[in-house]
Amino acid sequence: MAEAGNRESLSTDIVIVGAGPSGLAAAIRLKQRHPELSVTVVEKAAEVGGHILSGAVMDPIGLDALIPDWRLKGAPVGPDVTTDTYHFLTAQHDFAFPHALIPPQMKTPNGVIVSLGNLVRWLGEQAAELGVDIFPMTAAVDVLGSDKGPVRGIITGDLGRDHAGNPKPGFAEGIALEAKYTLIAEGARGSLAKKVIANHRLEREPQKYGLGIKEVWEIPADRHQPGKVDHYLGFPLDNGTAGGGFVYHAEDRKLYVGLVTYLDYKDPTLSPFDEFQRFKTHKAVAPLLEGATRISYGARTVTAGGWQSIPTLAFAGGGLIGCAAGFMNAPRLKAIHNAILSGIGAADAVADAIAKGRQHDIIKDLGHRVLATGIGRELQGVSNVKPLWSRLGTVVGAMAGGADLWWRAIFKTSLLGPLHHKHQDYVGLRHKGQRPARSYAKPDGKLTFDRTSSVYLANLAHDEDQPVHLKLADPAVPVRDNLPLYGEPAPLYCPAGVYEVAEEGGAPGFRIHAANCVHCKTCDIKDPAQNITWVPPEGGSGPNYSGM
Repeated sequence: MAEAGNRESLSTDIVIVGAGPSGLAAAIRLKQRHPELSVTVVEKAAEVGGHILSGAVMDPIGLDALIPDWRLKGAPVGPDVTTDTYHFLTAQHDFAFPHALIPPQMKTPNGVIVSLGNLVRWLGEQAAELGVDIFPMTAAVDVLGSDKGPVRGIITGDLGRDHAGNPKPGFAEGIALEAKYTLIAEGARGSLAKKVIANHRLEREPQKYGLGIKEVWEIPADRHQPGKVDHYLGFPLDNGTAGGGFVYHAEDRKLYVGLVTYLDYKDPTLSPFDEFQRFKTHKAVAPLLEGATRISYGARTVTAGGWQSIPTLAFAGGGLIGCAAGFMNAPRLKAIHNAILSGIGAADAVADAIAKGRQHDIIKDLGHRVLATGIGRELQGVSNVKPLWSRLGTVVGAMAGGADLWWRAIFKTSLLGPLHHKHQDYVGLRHKGQRPARSYAKPDGKLTFDRTSSVYLANLAHDEDQPVHLKLADPAVPVRDNLPLYGEPAPLYCPAGVYEVAEEGGAPGFRIHAANCVHCKTCDIKDPAQNITWVPPEGGSGPNYSGM
């Protein structure tokens, strides 16, 4: 937290950090209820939706609650889901689970396939029409206030500093944006959320994360089945590595292909990026991509801790919403509806507080109102699945999780009681040599690719002459500690080629290619020494995803 100092200060009623589904839902709801409120949304991407990445099959209940006539208004959604099949893959076989065996908590009636980036752009338009002020290319780098005191707004990042931090021609200092309440909607592992959770001691249990990697392909019409959805367990991930793949047939011959690897894996030689390349080679997926064209690539962490890991949502001066708080239903792989619902619940609480003349205090019913939208009931009902998966492995864990879901569906309780997350994801990474090192085949450039060609499709934009936004607490740690213990896993867990171990003057050196960063936050989560901190670069930096 920081004070404004000599910075220029502006004021608004509510500031929202992040123009994703939760932030824009909150902004829209505030204006729907109280048009006279001044609502400001800041977004670090160059344009609204530029940093948004999701699978994505959306449960429409959130959008129904926010904008009931969203279809009539022309919301850019794709086809309705026609089939939703769960599979278990071995290296050579594809076993589809009978639909009747899938627990009801994992099904999505009335689901639609969407590009979340396009949907968010549309939500931004709806918000602007209501009078919400949206400022893209504006990174929130700190919260405004004194240590342990209430949050009174945000501080935006400077523009125009060189690599050493010195002002360049055209330099513009960030401002202090004061607000009665601040809603943090940055998405998974947000930098401000991380600070606020620590400073205000909001954490309940450690949050769990997955790294989602996604590509958009354009496939021949004879293979395209709009609305077809497939989810996969098993190959390419081993039994001790949680995660799964997906293939969604979207509109206009688009195919969304992706893999989520949960970041509590233990093998330091595992590369989620290369496991995704292997996923595409399976006979359940590869024929779809033959002769197809890869259009987009991106990566982003997702929250996976569920009910146990939701922090206290209200703090003095504001609240946490969306994936900044962690509302993804991991077994269902759905988060968009809960992000929107959390924005609605928080907006209602904030609007009522302001109507009573309050500001900068703790809105004690904010958390209750967010969870009462249906988020609490949904996440409580699937709360044991991720702990079982982490403890028992994919095969036994998935069966035990499925049994727990069916028991809950029938008897409204769990035989197991509440299970807990004991450790953060970086804990338990084994030392190199404790198991055989993995090796990955070279990419063929048709179905499988390297990081460099993939990141090119993320439309990255970073001014290389700006301060590095990946901070090492101790620059010696990667070579001194991580390299001998783990083989320095950063080049493997990073899906964008940011980190490299290379010889420098006859000795190994650790290099950071910050311009490659897709802002996924994996390094901030998985580094075994917790030596890397991701901070926002200049506003407008990073990917500019298309159709994600």
